Amino acid sequence: MKRILSFLYSFFLFLFAVYTYAYVDPNLSYFKNVYSEFVFSNRLLATFIYSIFVIFLFIFYGVFVRLALDKKIHLKDISLLIAITAGILFLSYPAMLSYDIFNYIATSRVLFFYHENPYIVMPIEFIGDPLLAFTHATNKVALYGPFWILLTGISYLFGFGNFLAMLFSFKFLIVLFYLGTAFLIWKISRNLMSLILFALNPLIVIETLISGHNDIVMIFLVFLSLFLLMNKKIILGILFFILSIFIKYATILLLPIFIFIIWRIARGNKINFGNVFYNSSLAMYIGFLLSPIREEIYPWYAIWFLSFVCLLPNRKLLLYSSIAFSLSLLFRYIPYMIAGIYTTPVPLVKEIVSFSFPSLIFIYYVFKKKI
Repeated sequence: MKRILSFLYSFFLFLFAVYTYAYVDPNLSYFKNVYSEFVFSNRLLATFIYSIFVIFLFIFYGVFVRLALDKKIHLKDISLLIAITAGILFLSYPAMLSYDIFNYIATSRVLFFYHENPYIVMPIEFIGDPLLAFTHATNKVALYGPFWILLTGISYLFGFGNFLAMLFSFKFLIVLFYLGTAFLIWKISRNLMSLILFALNPLIVIETLISGHNDIVMIFLVFLSLFLLMNKKIILGILFFILSIFIKYATILLLPIFIFIIWRIARGNKINFGNVFYNSSLAMYIGFLLSPIREEIYPWYAIWFLSFVCLLPNRKLLLYSSIAFSLSLLFRYIPYMIAGIYTTPVPLVKEIVSFSFPSLIFIYYVFKKKI
């Protein structure tokens, strides 16, 4: 891989990381020196810039995939690209597209600072807390599993009471799980394409390394469980699968698959893990598509199925539709960016955008098959 490509990619990520600070909340006093009204008073231009960053991320993604197909990129090169991606975007502002990381901190604060049960007590109940000024959805109790709450204690304690240190401590925790998941995907697949498809996927990169969503923690634990089961370590495999459920609950959809794996191992039968990954991706797809029952489809939910699809580079329709979802879901933010409201017609437009590119892929394959 040419050094100029690595340099251009690094410089692009640096510009993107800098741009994320244009979205600093006006109520976030800790970043008052970098706050500007640019994205709020220039919505069309800000949206255009965001779109350009997303498009170029996919261009780089395509180039890296092409290099892998041509066998012109090696594990050392990919490892460097992953390290560059994680290192630069770790420094980005995490609330560009979502305020979830602030909610993680607020929920952790309920337990570790106020010593109250976050499943009963809401952050908004602590009137006067400085986090309330910029944290959204403070009128909700903890939405995630108990193991996630415990893990957040690590980041909270390493913040030493300083909000900025705490914020980047949370981001650092997510970065570690991103790197850990990339490592497991390599160990499980021994396939450079699978590693690139996962670790450099723009949606995974943005929703994990910028927004800091905890879905990557859940996925890391379920992959660790699979890796252990592949090595016949049943007890540890079961333990880490349970822990993945206790992060965000979504992996409970994989329970029948894991029961089947454990049953086959106990009987001494061979397991086709290619089929396991395929069925797991379908199960996570179902969870993703059913998510509007609770609230709505959020872009970072795609991490659930993308992680498994990356292990199936030869399943072309599944792979291409998943990558198409990555692009559509990152564009899902655009209607709100332009309008600045969540009311009609923004929700409808968001749904149309979310399924636009995958629908085109599906139509193309149906048409191609008929020809």
